[in-house]
Amino acid sequence: MGDKQTISSLVTGGEASAGPPLGPALGPIGVNIMEVINAINEKTKEFQGMKIPVSVIVDTESKKWEIEVGIPSASALILKEAGIQKGSGTSGTEWVGEVSADMITKIANVKLESSYASSLKSVAKQIVGTCQTLGIKIEGKTPKEFTSEINEGKWNSKFE
Repeated sequence: MGDKQTISSLVTGGEASAGPPLGPALGPIGVNIMEVINAINEKTKEFQGMKIPVSVIVDTESKKWEIEVGIPSASALILKEAGIQKGSGTSGTEWVGEVSADMITKIANVKLESSYASSLKSVAKQIVGTCQTLGIKIEGKTPKEFTSEINEGKWNSKFE
């Protein structure tokens, strides 16, 4: 095994290109840039339009490479589920979107793998907190109301 070189970058899901930042970084290593870019786009296409952390690990001797895809931020996932580009500029007073409890569960499951939280419920509460910042309601309720309902056990069937 030769030396490994890692190039990390934030790419837009499914839309990485041979231009900066990746192309110029990969060029000098001597790998087929388009092959790497196509592989990145294949691996990130489900996160269309979201910023995703990716790392390309290249063995400088054999030129073999692998790609590691990180997990988008909670806000990127929430905005995607809500179908909007950006959150409210005035959190807590202006509501710009809404997600369902199922969407919260879906996002919490994605984040649970990369989080230090012990339970789905605690991750779900973090996601709901992020909804508060973004100005997004859950099931027609404000995030504060929804958090109270989680604490009362009303949503246990979703978050257990």
